[in-house]
Amino acid sequence: MQTAPPCHAVIDVGTNSVKLLVAQVTGRVVRPVVEKSVQTRLGHGFYQGMRLQPEVVLRTAEVVAVFAALAAEFHPASTRVIATSAVREAVNQEDLRAAIETACGLKVEIISGEQEAELVFRGVTTDSPVAGHPLLVLEVGGGSTEFILGERGFIYFRRSFPLGTVRLLEILRPSDPPSADDLVRCRRWLKEFFYRAVHPKLQPLLGSFCGRTVKLVGTGGAATTLARLQVGMIGQAAEPLSAHPLSAQQVSAQAERLWALPLAQRVKLVGLSAQKADVILPGAAIFEAVMEDFAFDELAVSANGMRYGALIASAEALGHRASLGCDGSQRPLFGASVWPPQHDKARTPPPHT
Repeated sequence: MQTAPPCHAVIDVGTNSVKLLVAQVTGRVVRPVVEKSVQTRLGHGFYQGMRLQPEVVLRTAEVVAVFAALAAEFHPASTRVIATSAVREAVNQEDLRAAIETACGLKVEIISGEQEAELVFRGVTTDSPVAGHPLLVLEVGGGSTEFILGERGFIYFRRSFPLGTVRLLEILRPSDPPSADDLVRCRRWLKEFFYRAVHPKLQPLLGSFCGRTVKLVGTGGAATTLARLQVGMIGQAAEPLSAHPLSAQQVSAQAERLWALPLAQRVKLVGLSAQKADVILPGAAIFEAVMEDFAFDELAVSANGMRYGALIASAEALGHRASLGCDGSQRPLFGASVWPPQHDKARTPPPHT
């Protein structure tokens, strides 16, 4: 009788929500067993003083404890708590570390933006419809957006930018319903940000693929929400989200539609969860801006993002320790092939063979 592959668990503490993924992992194949998400909005009131608010810290720790207990029911070989943008920028990040450890006994790993980008790429490239292409992967989160350019298991460029849905919502504060000027203001802000911060770093690398098509892939809540809105479905798709690419015209139309509706009407849209009904406004605008700025005609969407990459890394680390006969000391999550080694230097990708 064949033994089922072991489960691994990851709890992702993001700027907008806390997410749990428990899955069986075999090599690079991740089979979800349970997925949960609860909005705790760590980024609420955060960006003025870069301080996590006490009530939000407590609420987040409580949700992590609930998820840890749920994960334990599946007897996972490993359980990790990974914190991203808001926590790594917070002046009081130790408050959250202590609250979570007190609530459930788990230690929190606060990963860098570049580490987050690597895990995102590892996760997305398990999605077979997109895995065989040169990719520009975009994970739009609550506090940051990760850009990763790579192919065939190599990363040519990875960078985390201070651009996220909660962050942008706190900066722009659109009215409800949003006015036409609110959308104009958001688009202008994004255009200036991309021109100043993103385009000079990324465009030379995109131009070095010698006519080969680079596929744009979005992952994270904003991307999957846009895909679900487009096909008008609720919850999990009957087929992978990567089977439903969006054209640039569709993304722009979604942005126009969403920015024209009050919150009370957006929450009724099929495919849009109530906890994402406010942050989808900047989310849609960010994807629209990327497609316009870098002239992408199509956006593929993958649900296999950072958490998938983290589980693969956890399984690999556990297998490595077992092969060495090591005890339970943790091996780092990271170690994928990054080309060039200095990720922030623009270098021409190696020739396609």
